Amino acid sequence: MTDGRGSSRNRSDRLGLVLVTIVDIQLLLGLLLYLVLSPFTASAFHDFGAAMRNPQLRFWAVEHSATMMLAIVLVHVGRVLARTAATPESSRRRQIICFGLATVLMIVATPWPGMANGRPLFRI
Repeated sequence: MTDGRGSSRNRSDRLGLVLVTIVDIQLLLGLLLYLVLSPFTASAFHDFGAAMRNPQLRFWAVEHSATMMLAIVLVHVGRVLARTAATPESSRRRQIICFGLATVLMIVATPWPGMANGRPLFRI
């Protein structure tokens, strides 16, 4: 019999795995857009010096991708730190800190409507 801590840790581990899987799929889709489909990055790669002087191109070529990559690294680090924690409480605390920081970075790097680099939420 377990005292309930084991099932809590297993559930937390499964949710961490789901989050890592989701951000990895998002990373693959983002890399597809970044490297193949995006007209912004294509023009930025054509003349990177000029792209760095253009705030909109710089956002897409460097700032957005670097911040999102850092967020993905934080999600992976959070999962590893949680799995190596000695107690369920420290595991949960590590996940909350790393996943919370990753979420903040994702929100900051999102091109929200109304911002200088904003995009509409829905396109018809």
